Amino acid sequence: MSENRKLIKIATAGSVDDGKSTLIGRLLYDTQSLTSDKIAAIEKSSKQRGYDYLDFSLATDGLVAEREQGITIDVAHIYFNTDKTNFIVADTPGHVEYTRNMVTGASTSQVAIILIDARKGVIEQTYRHFFIANLLRMSHVVVAINKMDLVDYSEDVFLKIKADFDVLVEKSAFDENQITFIPVSALKGENIAKVSQAMPWYVGNSLLDHLEILEPEDLQESGVARFPVQYVVRPKTEEYHDFRGFAGKLYGASLKVGDEVTVLPSGNQTKIKSIHLFDQEYQEAAAGSSVTITLTEEVDLSRGDMLVKSDSLPKSEKQIVARICQVNSKPLRVGDKYLLQHGVNRVLAKVDQIESRINTDFSGTEAVDQLKLNDIGQVRFRLSKPIHFDPYHSNKSNGSFILIDEAEYDTVSVGFIE
Repeated sequence: MSENRKLIKIATAGSVDDGKSTLIGRLLYDTQSLTSDKIAAIEKSSKQRGYDYLDFSLATDGLVAEREQGITIDVAHIYFNTDKTNFIVADTPGHVEYTRNMVTGASTSQVAIILIDARKGVIEQTYRHFFIANLLRMSHVVVAINKMDLVDYSEDVFLKIKADFDVLVEKSAFDENQITFIPVSALKGENIAKVSQAMPWYVGNSLLDHLEILEPEDLQESGVARFPVQYVVRPKTEEYHDFRGFAGKLYGASLKVGDEVTVLPSGNQTKIKSIHLFDQEYQEAAAGSSVTITLTEEVDLSRGDMLVKSDSLPKSEKQIVARICQVNSKPLRVGDKYLLQHGVNRVLAKVDQIESRINTDFSGTEAVDQLKLNDIGQVRFRLSKPIHFDPYHSNKSNGSFILIDEAEYDTVSVGFIE
């Protein structure tokens, strides 16, 4: 892998027959990411079906078949690259009964591509897909208005769909700079890898060109530095017998040698003495890097504790309110008790109140006494001890958690702290 190549993580969402598989297949083909035998198989199958074109949806057919059979692949991860950029696509199912899969698949992505069939326009599924992108505070959304070849590449159709979608944008936390509309024909390859000549009225980039100009640093979560400790490093060698480092992944913002930091939950304060990555020392660790940190003081620190800058402490409370998506067929009810996994930390949690179920069409909320599979709701929890958190909108990694059924050891819900 080229060292200066960017990495962009994408989640795709679309309703049945919107052309999502064709779009992904076309991107793979146009970036020379399909093997020659796969292309030969697509050519053969397309000819057998009587098509006078290559059916690029066949590039992901195996994954679709597995999903339809109900076996393990719920979200398919697909990889392709250009000279400048590596892409990871989380191909998430669009049906309402797979809401949980879209939430989990999109939770690690920076960009959402929401497909709309130009003949159908904005439909109920579109509302749900955009709602989830909004819930997950994704950095950027591309609205790909597909099958423009079936509406004679009409600018009026494109503008009508854009106007309808803009109504949703106004109800969301996105601003207009985070939303890009691109008219495409995945089947014909129009505006996929290169700008279409069939739509001279469109003055923007092709889909691939647009994805390539996105910068990872602009898509990363902003916030303050959070360093949950995963492991205490004590080498049993003569050379490093005094070494005591704390290994983990840094989220939110960078940390530098000399920064004043606070250890949570103890509240002890110290400074960063050194930052290590393998056998190298650095003056600064960037957000997203996995490093080992040493401190100037001999403070008590173990797995599950957190290092933060002393001038930007997180909240530390035993009661939280969160938006959750129910990912288990067992309903969530008031009084239920779970294990709450927050980063590397785990505490007991009790459902104190279900404040509402949130409608994914932006129409408001409903009062309910339980949350069922795929429901999204606002819930109040009481915890056995405080967790050190930030609201999800300001720090995704430190504002999210999962609920675990202690008896079955199944994941029940994913949560986003308000």
